[in-house]
This record gives sequence, structure tokens and C-alpha cells, in this order.
Amino acid sequence: MPALICKKLDITMKRIVLNLAVTLDGFIEGPNGEIDWCIMEEDMNFGAFIESVDTMFYGRVSYDAWGNYHPEDHADSAEKKMWEGIHSKNKFVFSSQNRTDEKATFISSDIANKVREIKEEGGKDIWLYGGASLIRTFIKLGLIDVYKISVHPVALGKGKPLFEDINQRIGLKLTGTRVFKSGVVELTYVSGNEIDAIRN
Repeated sequence: MPALICKKLDITMKRIVLNLAVTLDGFIEGPNGEIDWCIMEEDMNFGAFIESVDTMFYGRVSYDAWGNYHPEDHADSAEKKMWEGIHSKNKFVFSSQNRTDEKATFISSDIANKVREIKEEGGKDIWLYGGASLIRTFIKLGLIDVYKISVHPVALGKGKPLFEDINQRIGLKLTGTRVFKSGVVELTYVSGNEIDAIRN
């Protein structure tokens, strides 16, 4: 019986989902932080993904840039609705700066344990928003449950790679593929922990 209870608890835990765009040659940003190559399409139904999460994880730089971003008044209603959805989430910022912010909780130490505590609260999934340094940290610590990677039909030649300084092999299982009109291909993979949960 205890084993069955543990499995049930694992299933109801929040999952950490890395959802981001990459170029065909594996970069998440250009050499100067460029993301102008990133395509957003209506048929991607990004709103459904935003609805599937109730928590967001940021690095400090990404939070300062996007954590309180609001589109211009002339932006279309879909963009405004997207950002309203994003700003309705619980926000955690991982940073060496242990500062106070009324719209987010800052975490400056003991990342793995703090993340486990947040996951155990239950509810919807967690979006690992980034940036690059935080993503690398979560990859190295094995904290990502789902990789939702949208491969864009462009090669930059140089920039910030998704997988960098990885010191061990990462086993993933492909669970979904979507192809969009623009040529973007969304690939969904689950990590080792999620693979075990599926098998059980």
C-alpha cells in the first residue's frame, strides 16, 4: 500500500516543463540575445499551454526583462491576452540577489530542495521560462520533467546553445510531434523520471 500511495503522489506532483524555441542548429538566442527569428502562429495554440501551468520559473535577467512586461497599447488583443495569462501565474526567480518583489518570490540558495517543495504543492505544471543560465542549471540538476522544443527553420551559425557544458547523457522519450504551417516543428520529450512514471 505505501508504494501505491507514493506512485499516486508522484503523478499529482507539478511537472517542470521547458517550453522554448530553438534554431535548426540548436541555439535559443543569437550571439547578442536575438530572438527575432522566433515565429508565433495562431495554430500553435500557445494559450492552451499557458492555461496548463500555474507557476513560472525565471532567472533574474529574464525576470527583469519579461517578468512584468506589458505589450504596447496598439498590440493586438491576442498578444495582450497572452501576457495577461502569463502575469496571472505564481512567479519564482532564481538569483544570487535575494531581493524582495511583491510580484515574485526570489530563491537564492538550495535550488533542488526549494524546487521539490514547490512541485509537491500540487496543481498545474510549472513553466521553466529561462533564461539560458537557469535552463543550464536545471538541466544539470536533472530537474526538467518535460522538454517541449519548437524547432524553427533557421540556422544562426552562432549564439547561445540549448545544451551546453552537459557532463552526462540525458535520456529522453519522444511523446508528441506537431508540425505548423510556417515549418516550425514542436517536439515533446519526457525525461527519465517521467518515463518511469509512464511505465508504472
